[in-house]
Amino acid sequence: MTAVRAVARDALLGHGTALRSVYADAFCAPPWNEDEERADAFVTRLGSDVRRPGFTAALAFDGPDVVGFATAWSTPTPFPADRCHPQAAAGLGPSRTEEWLCGAREIDELAVRATARGTGVAARLLRAVTEDAPDGRAWLLTSLRSPRALAFYRRQGWAQATHPSPGGHGIAVFLGPHHPARTLAAQPL
Repeated sequence: MTAVRAVARDALLGHGTALRSVYADAFCAPPWNEDEERADAFVTRLGSDVRRPGFTAALAFDGPDVVGFATAWSTPTPFPADRCHPQAAAGLGPSRTEEWLCGAREIDELAVRATARGTGVAARLLRAVTEDAPDGRAWLLTSLRSPRALAFYRRQGWAQATHPSPGGHGIAVFLGPHHPARTLAAQPL
């Protein structure tokens, strides 16, 4: 059985080559279609991400091999203006962004090798980095490019809080199953 366990920052960085390989396996294929440079950039970015307040990570091992990982941290105040954060803020509006997301556990990456998909590893990794989220406040962004990812988060009890236009592109914000605002999130039309 695949073992999932929380890992300290230094231990995580020691698995850089394996993390890059899992990232490439998960995100360089459809529907994400990222290139190998993005996998390299992830590992480089990880060196500074581990120093973020509230950083936490979990790895999934099949014997000695890393087959999945999840990383998360506390979303700062003011709300970040980099990466896809502006899209999240635009979808929620300023007051809900601050109230629902700032200070909450932000899931940054969740990746599982193709050979480990459908085994429950992703769900266990997600729980490992959110089980101690402050007041149950956990959230994430995911691309609308992957109906499979959207369905996965819904099956895990996550509530979609932003709903881009049907057939639209971009990202969606999901609130964790214990997030106090999950019932306040707008439902799709």
